[in-house]
Amino acid sequence: MSRRMLIAGNWKMHGLRSDLGFFDALAVHAGKGNAEVLVCPPSTLLSAAAERCAGTAIRLGGQDCHTGATGAHTGDVAAVMLHDAGARYVILGHSERRSDHAESSSLVCAKAGAALAAGLTPIVCVGETREQREAGEAFDIVAAQLGGSLPAATDSGIVIAYEPVWAIGTGLTASASDVARMHAFIRTRLPEPATTRVLYGGSVKPGNAAELMALDDVDGALVGGASLDIDAFASIIATAG
Repeated sequence: MSRRMLIAGNWKMHGLRSDLGFFDALAVHAGKGNAEVLVCPPSTLLSAAAERCAGTAIRLGGQDCHTGATGAHTGDVAAVMLHDAGARYVILGHSERRSDHAESSSLVCAKAGAALAAGLTPIVCVGETREQREAGEAFDIVAAQLGGSLPAATDSGIVIAYEPVWAIGTGLTASASDVARMHAFIRTRLPEPATTRVLYGGSVKPGNAAELMALDDVDGALVGGASLDIDAFASIIATAG
């Protein structure tokens, strides 16, 4: 079954209102190919970005959400709030959340359930550290994260992003053969393997995107730093067809 390619930009803790012109430039590229184009800016920019993206092919997403819809949770953002601001996706379980905020897979699972209830598509991130890979544990770690992070419901439209922790922001990229093996493995662990999109993330840039996007079980990319540069991001989008 055909799965539409998804190129998602994760801006992380970058972006001010002065950067909103990025979306005007991106709109030209987002409408050219067949790939779905998504940008996940900081939540402070979501509403303003939604106004700039109205009538374009650009989709917007959040970078995290709380498990609850409302409550006394200072500093947190609910999935329903992201949806209200214009988001249609949300990144969950990114390694920077798992490490910096000690997020467990069970918490990621609860957040994914909240996102689905709010009408958002979760992008659930999984991936091993360099130490785990060198110890031969990469597949076990990813399997455990998948098993603990995905809600029980099938046909939910959840997106998976494989991001080896050692390749995030380091300039290192897993080899094409390593990516192919892990993505094929991930697909065997999914409740809906034929329809679930599996993205690759980890220092994706114009120089390696074409090779990665050509792999059978790679359905797009979760792009970090390169998504902040319109020329680099547009080049990556073009590799997805």
